[in-house]
Amino acid sequence: APALALALSAARLSPLSAGWLPALRFVRRGSKAVTRHWKAMHFQRQKLMAVTEYLAPRPAVPPCCLTPRKERVEEEDNGYARLLRRQVEEVFRDNRMIAVCQYNSMPGEDMVLMRHYLRKHNIEVKFVLNEIVRPVLSQSKYKNLLPLFVARNILLVSPELKAKEMLRVLKGTPQISLLGACVDNTILSRKGVENLAKLPSLEVSQGQTVGALALLPSQTSSLLQRGSAHLTALLDEHIRRLQAGETGGPAEPTPAQSLGAH
Repeated sequence: APALALALSAARLSPLSAGWLPALRFVRRGSKAVTRHWKAMHFQRQKLMAVTEYLAPRPAVPPCCLTPRKERVEEEDNGYARLLRRQVEEVFRDNRMIAVCQYNSMPGEDMVLMRHYLRKHNIEVKFVLNEIVRPVLSQSKYKNLLPLFVARNILLVSPELKAKEMLRVLKGTPQISLLGACVDNTILSRKGVENLAKLPSLEVSQGQTVGALALLPSQTSSLLQRGSAHLTALLDEHIRRLQAGETGGPAEPTPAQSLGAH
């Protein structure tokens, strides 16, 4: 009992119980030693690993001599894709002029206005996808147009030859660039379309051809009639002289003689 009372009194008088901490405290910390150091493999172990290393067997035929396998890409062939391809085939079959243009972004109002101007000349605008039009062209006689379909493209189609009107409308629309065209089953470049637009219309060409063909027969007819007319004039002059000699009067000069005298 005296010992317990002494311990309780000591605890009350201890500075730790009053909340006071000493200036120096001993704290035990753990070791920071690194035990995983790199160590070289033993020489005997290196020889054992080299001997037991797995070597794959060589193939009987070198890979460079084998033909690469072509991966078959199965295209999803649905009804909508077939419908679009059929429409492209009808466009190339029913129109005389098919122009391929590169389409850049433009406001919707400008696009509507351009289509309105083209529709006045019976020219329609067709939006096509390269995934649809390229398989169709690769199996047709228009396969030389394939290099033009590399970006966003549109088709300007018309059952009539309207190259001049089309270029006039495209001149005011810089967002659409003409790449080439197919006119009457003939593939033309941009320069070829411009030269075609400079040609006269079919009616004017037909009139010029008819005039040139009619000029040659008229000249031939005049050349053929010139000899007979000259012979007739000579005979008339001879008859007139004979008649003047019988009557004994002087022969009157003819207009041809009077001109020759002058």
